[in-house]
Amino acid sequence: MEIKPLNIVGAFKIKPNKFEDNRGIFGRTFCFKEFEAFNMNTEWVQMNTSISNVKGTVRGIHYQKPPHSEIKLIRCVRGMIIDILVDLRKDSASFGSVCEVILDSQDMDMIYIPEGCGHGFQTLTHNVELHYCHSKFYEPNYEAGINVQDPDLGINWPLPILNLSIRDQHHPSFKKTEPLLL
Repeated sequence: MEIKPLNIVGAFKIKPNKFEDNRGIFGRTFCFKEFEAFNMNTEWVQMNTSISNVKGTVRGIHYQKPPHSEIKLIRCVRGMIIDILVDLRKDSASFGSVCEVILDSQDMDMIYIPEGCGHGFQTLTHNVELHYCHSKFYEPNYEAGINVQDPDLGINWPLPILNLSIRDQHHPSFKKTEPLLL
């Protein structure tokens, strides 16, 4: 397993070692020892699936406020996305930074998102499926978001934004979002 730090403190792109033969492909997507060696979370309390049917669909940018801030481990199991992270941690050296990562199901790569970061994505193909692991339980009273079209974030969405939910359309800008103290 190859674990590479991203430009947001505590965020990583993870590339499983893949073994391929005439039967197909095998890859390990989680190893307690390897995650522990990078001081990454090793306990997941909730797992979710997200399916988006139309290329260009945007979801996010979502996060949970303390004390329910969560770590996420995300893998694209079908299709391809551009994954977006925004560091909301006031005391982080990368506070306000945006990170863009392509996740392609063919590569089996994953992204590890530390608590205190917002997360969103755009589908780059039709029929995309994501698998999420969460370190904390979902708490609807602590959910929040940032507007995906905030010009201050400088996100370069590769496709026109489609299917943005009403809720996501009304999230505040980054400047109007209270920084998180974890």
